[in-house]
Amino acid sequence: MKEIIIATKNAGKAREFKSFFSAYHINAISLSELDEELGDIEETGTTFRENAAIKAETIAGMMKQPVLADDSGLMIDALNGRPGVFSARYAGQPKDDQANIDKVLQELKGIEAPEERTARFVCVLAVAIPGEPTIFVEGTCEGTIAFSQAGENGFGYDPVFTPDSYNKTMAQLSPSEKNDISHRKNAIVQLKDWLVNRMN
Repeated sequence: MKEIIIATKNAGKAREFKSFFSAYHINAISLSELDEELGDIEETGTTFRENAAIKAETIAGMMKQPVLADDSGLMIDALNGRPGVFSARYAGQPKDDQANIDKVLQELKGIEAPEERTARFVCVLAVAIPGEPTIFVEGTCEGTIAFSQAGENGFGYDPVFTPDSYNKTMAQLSPSEKNDISHRKNAIVQLKDWLVNRMN
């Protein structure tokens, strides 16, 4: 495998994967770098795994080359796993991070014990290679939902997510601190194991 398409137009996410694959002399290309406009792919799955597979397999079929796609979000135990696959638009359309945070905090009102506010960020990576079974790896970051938001870094639910072993939210961590413990980082570590095995 000499080249792989990263199914994202997010520059930060693409940069992270480019750095990872370059160590294995694999050229990673984001969707924004492709000459061909693929259009939006509707994520109709009910799980992170299904949505990641839909993106990776659809683009791999169109482009006839390996594709990596991810799907991620926040799962809160007291809300039966919500917002889950609907994390980005939990409060409705259009996407609004603050509205999503407000909705989560409202739904957790009355749940005062930190041990009852457990949650995790989940990231599933799917690698689709034409003619081969799709590969999946999953990373998580465990924590709890804070009672109020704090911090200016990060995005999404970071201002209300307190990682285990920390007394501050993800949005109060430096970018390097967050990257060391993030669900995406933990998924990429497992992707490394798969890639090393494939190259041996």
